[in-house]
Amino acid sequence: MAKAQGGATPKKKQEAGYAFKFPQVREAEPTREGYVSPTYQRYIDECVPALKEAFNYKNPHTIPRVEKIVLNIGLGEAIKQPKLLEQSFEVLGNITGQRPVVTRAKKSIAGFKLREGMKIGAMVTLRRAQMWDFLDRLLLVALPRTRDFRGVSPKAFDGRGNYTLGIKEILIFPEVDIEKLNAVPGMNVCIHTSARKDDEARALLKHLGMPFRK
Repeated sequence: MAKAQGGATPKKKQEAGYAFKFPQVREAEPTREGYVSPTYQRYIDECVPALKEAFNYKNPHTIPRVEKIVLNIGLGEAIKQPKLLEQSFEVLGNITGQRPVVTRAKKSIAGFKLREGMKIGAMVTLRRAQMWDFLDRLLLVALPRTRDFRGVSPKAFDGRGNYTLGIKEILIFPEVDIEKLNAVPGMNVCIHTSARKDDEARALLKHLGMPFRK
């Protein structure tokens, strides 16, 4: 590599990514004195006593809790239409108030014209206050806005206490502006809990207000 003027070796330019400034992004843990998430308050007041009675926990630290929530938008169409990935990146950031991470293909698939390392989606991992804020909007606002909503599947657990919810259209979130989208993507929401069994995780989410189908 040729040296720059003055004998210094030029540094490799880092990948810029998408230069969006999300209005709700929090650089640090929010300081909201006096405010408690309704869903978190429900966990403390209702979930903890109910779970302790139902499963007879001896140690309060073993009572299941929500640890993190991972939101993922996968876009195979982004191979041909890169603009879709940029739009989904912006939408996911506005929904969560946190800057997303671009996901890439782990291997090449010739049939789909997919090469290893290509950008195919965006994801966000939420913890602590951001996690409870998102649960508020999901349970109290977004899911009730779903067309012909009859509840979510009670079987979408992975055997280790984690629940995955598939959302067909992200328009159920009021932060989404349909006029800025060329196509309406779906989204996967994976709720990770500390429960060791699916029955315990199902009871936790049910007491939090997850509308499972009967």
